[in-house]
Amino acid sequence: MSLLNQIDLNSLVVFDAVVEAGGFTAAAERLGVAKAKVSIQVNRLEEKLGTTLFLRTTRKVSLTDAGRRLHEDCKPLLAGIQEAIDQVGHERGELAGTLRLTTSVDHAVQSLARAAAEFAVRHPALQVDLRTGDRVVDLVEEGIDLAIRLGWLRDSSLRAVKLGEFDQYVVASPAYLQRAGKPKRVQDLAQHDWVALMLLPTPFTWKFTRRGETHTLQVKSRLRVDSPGALRAMLRQGAGVSVLDQYSVQEDLKTGALVRLLPDWSLPRGGIHAVYPQGRHVPPRVRQFIDFYRTWLAPVS
Repeated sequence: MSLLNQIDLNSLVVFDAVVEAGGFTAAAERLGVAKAKVSIQVNRLEEKLGTTLFLRTTRKVSLTDAGRRLHEDCKPLLAGIQEAIDQVGHERGELAGTLRLTTSVDHAVQSLARAAAEFAVRHPALQVDLRTGDRVVDLVEEGIDLAIRLGWLRDSSLRAVKLGEFDQYVVASPAYLQRAGKPKRVQDLAQHDWVALMLLPTPFTWKFTRRGETHTLQVKSRLRVDSPGALRAMLRQGAGVSVLDQYSVQEDLKTGALVRLLPDWSLPRGGIHAVYPQGRHVPPRVRQFIDFYRTWLAPVS
């Protein structure tokens, strides 16, 4: 019996997951199985091959030379098998496997979580794993299929599809405006207490336009935050003035918790992007979710 006939294909899938995830624990989370099962599969593969594939320490796992060669040779083959399986399922109108999504906490609450739940209802054989956080994650390292990002994308090796756009509003609470006064001109904003969102590429410089007129505003900030949710909470508390996207602020504008300032002036519109790793193969579940979410956003984009 040849060595190939003795090797379980699942052990190669698990091996690939450990390499891509950077460890046994992360691979187990990605595969949705116990860490012990991952270890058993890799150990069996090493026994069949008669070589060590990973160097294991208490802090990290790294590939041996043999492991690196095996991964380089097997990865395109496993991708081809997955593509063939996806294509068969697509032809039958079914989506299967796991769709791993990520976005900011705020956008998940405002939109993506509801959309992902609806998509899962429509495709009962599909598992959906939604991960939230305000830091920009490494999609390849964390095994993410698709990230939904708002704003302005930095240059990268990732692929991106623009799903829509959003407006930005200058806002403050009624309590703050009663205390500090309501700005009547763009220039007046520089004299107000500004709360800066440090996730932005230029949190202290804002370009306003109105009927062909342009004004660039430079602000100083004593209060600084690293998430839209924290910024919104500070503004509602009366901390000062800042800019929020239309999704974050729409409910507060309806209830009067926040007030839009200088509505006749516009700020640059931001983009809503679907971002995914480079590669020749984009699984049908990713392509279909991109189309689905574009339609989901259409009424408010």
